[in-house]
Amino acid sequence: MARYLFFLVLFIPSLVLAAMPNEEVAALQRQVADRPVGERIAFWAERFVGTPYDPDPLGEYVRKSVIVADERVDCMYLTFRAVELALGRDPDDAVSIALEKRFATRGRVSEGKVLNYEDRFQYGEDMIDSGKWGKEITSSLGKTDEMPGIRGREKVSFVSPENILLNLDRLKSGDIVFFVNSPERMQEGQIIGHLGIISREGENVYLIHASGRKNMSGQVRKVLFQEYVRTMPFAGIRVSRFEADFSLPE
Repeated sequence: MARYLFFLVLFIPSLVLAAMPNEEVAALQRQVADRPVGERIAFWAERFVGTPYDPDPLGEYVRKSVIVADERVDCMYLTFRAVELALGRDPDDAVSIALEKRFATRGRVSEGKVLNYEDRFQYGEDMIDSGKWGKEITSSLGKTDEMPGIRGREKVSFVSPENILLNLDRLKSGDIVFFVNSPERMQEGQIIGHLGIISREGENVYLIHASGRKNMSGQVRKVLFQEYVRTMPFAGIRVSRFEADFSLPE
């Protein structure tokens, strides 16, 4: 029986969010509005736990030219949406924030369809370097290593798995983790191979991430971060954080 109860607990939050009317989303946004921004980001990321992985290589939200596509998510969409809902006062405000943050310039919408998704952030490294997705705090998390970059970047600084495990206490809820590919995996053209969001509960540090591969199944999971780090196929991490004193606009 315990197994089935756990299964239900795992899946209820995401199913509710995917089908949740805007009025209920807005009520939750008001409910957590006074929390620190990082806690709000982690709160919304956790609402997606159990949501099926989006296997579309392009991204279902891009394929459909929409902002909101909560039924299936990949790691980038999960990050986008959790931050947008956390920063927004209501669902419409979250969409407005998405048009500012998902794009190198700004998104344009007509009759409910995004007109310029070709201008979106397609690479995690572009997100973190833009400054739109929080301030990079990688160097404050411990000793950093470097390796050659690609796509016009001479080098990439990151924190190795060994140093991550030594400095877990420096991570906070809402931190956005950008997982750095090893040099051989960078041959695919991406410095960042995965994204996730930190949720801190007392001494426990969790990673909430869309676990899956394109053209394959998966789901959003919440796992102990140190266990993920010990077995992950990445060279290390970069991390960004929204300032603690960030508050919703009046």
